[in-house]
Amino acid sequence: MLAPRQVLTRALTFRHIRQSSTAAALVQETNELPLTYLEGFPKPDAKHAETIIALPRAQSGKNISAKERKAGRVPSIVFEQEDGQHGGNKRLISVQNNQIKKLVNHLGRSYFMSRLFDLEVRPDVESEDIIEKVRVLPRLLHVHASTDAVLNVTFMRAPSNALLKVDVPLVFIGDDVSPGLKKGSYLNIIQRTVKFICPADIIPPFIEVDLSELDVGQKLVMGDLKVHPALKLVRPKDEPVCKIAGARVSAESKKSK
Repeated sequence: MLAPRQVLTRALTFRHIRQSSTAAALVQETNELPLTYLEGFPKPDAKHAETIIALPRAQSGKNISAKERKAGRVPSIVFEQEDGQHGGNKRLISVQNNQIKKLVNHLGRSYFMSRLFDLEVRPDVESEDIIEKVRVLPRLLHVHASTDAVLNVTFMRAPSNALLKVDVPLVFIGDDVSPGLKKGSYLNIIQRTVKFICPADIIPPFIEVDLSELDVGQKLVMGDLKVHPALKLVRPKDEPVCKIAGARVSAESKKSK
């Protein structure tokens, strides 16, 4: 197990290979060993691992997408760059609506968007032949505003040498022993996800936010979050994540005033 300082030093050896206006893939120097999850930090649960099955799609457009959805498939794209316009090895695919819907409903949207999946492109759903197998991170999920039907999904390739911007979900713990909450105050959650630049091999499934020592009026900021030292915050460290706000005023108290 490497010490955090060693891990951080290795993380700084990453360099840009491309950059777009939205974000970029980064690449690790080839002589560096892969990063691993450290003891005490959350890691993906293997029981939720699933391979997404995809079919190649030759064309795009509204009519093609409508036909795919009618056939129970979701038009999708796999690429390397976040805008897909800079030689990002773009591939048009379709995935199974039932599988994507099941994953989103089971994991929750935020957790689906921050989890790596193996994706197999096959000539047919029932075929055992694999045209391409690649590890991907869901980047965009477009659902119907009224029905929540999945309209399209965009995936980004996630090789071991990539650094990816990920909105990592926050899980709040220690609320049962928080001094401020015990006094009748309430938790004001300002951020439910926080964006980090993450090495693909150690994307955290979530980040724990410990409230156990927070008193009334105290807050936690992004820089307080305990994460793997190779992860880099995208936003300023002093941006608030949550705060223990003043005690709630009951309806009876309002009437007495």
